[in-house]
Amino acid sequence: MDLATLEIFRTVADEGSVTRAARRLGRVQSNVTTRVQQLEEELGAPLFARDGKGMALTPAGERFLDYAQRLLALAQEARQVMHPDTPQGSLRVGSMESTAASRLPGPLAAYRRRWPQVTLRLRTAPSRQLMQAVQDRELDCALLALPQAAGPDVATQLSALGLDGVVVCRESLVLLLPPEHPPVASLADVQVRTLVAFESGCSYRILAEDGLAAPAGIGVPRLPVALDIHEVGSYHAMVACVAAGGCAGVLPRSLLALLREPPDLREVPLAEVDTLLVWRAGYATPALSALREALSDLAGPAKHLSQAVAKPRRGRAG
Repeated sequence: MDLATLEIFRTVADEGSVTRAARRLGRVQSNVTTRVQQLEEELGAPLFARDGKGMALTPAGERFLDYAQRLLALAQEARQVMHPDTPQGSLRVGSMESTAASRLPGPLAAYRRRWPQVTLRLRTAPSRQLMQAVQDRELDCALLALPQAAGPDVATQLSALGLDGVVVCRESLVLLLPPEHPPVASLADVQVRTLVAFESGCSYRILAEDGLAAPAGIGVPRLPVALDIHEVGSYHAMVACVAAGGCAGVLPRSLLALLREPPDLREVPLAEVDTLLVWRAGYATPALSALREALSDLAGPAKHLSQAVAKPRRGRAG
């Protein structure tokens, strides 16, 4: 067992396919297949279930993946310790879909130009899944939002999860309504009971559900109101559904501004939400430090995590 074999195993697990893993690694397919088979023989257990649709981890493979992730991460840290001032190696970055679209293109392009020796890998997912991936060492860091509406204990919560982080920017979260919806002065005036949102685990979705269930304001106790949730995979689909009528959507205003010809939708201010860059406590590499520097222009100097809370925002929306 060596690090190259562990990297092959992890890549096949990520891709669910020997063909795609070989393409990503720049290896011939037969070499990837042979290395996986040799690893299974060495461990004395099948790591993948093979069928016509691809490669899925067996229970033994799931257990071994955790160890492989940790060994590869430790090896990466060891390499960087030997060159403490030079970003190098790889950096696996997670991000919310909205942040990847509206905030990351410029900083990541600048990062690649300045540090071409670092291999950046980007994965998008909802915040809860991103946080879990960082904890499981599947990602080195992630840009995410927490769904709390108030409270100074964000740093404490992250510390309890073995994480650290900084605030990189603040988003103005809005609830989108169809153009024919009557004027809205507050969330209490919202008449639609269907919310179009990303899958479970999205912090923006949680804030929208809480706001619609408690129209007096996020965090205000109230009897729950049943919502129909339509899950979509993109913000374009969300905006199109809202424009068609009968439902509401939730997204950052910065993303809405990216649309070339945004439809004439009503916007209801929902919350000011901080986007955090989080990583495992104790994880420190030049590549991560360089990313923090690249992201610093998004919102000036990094804020202390005690400020990383979503604050209710009220106001009239036409």
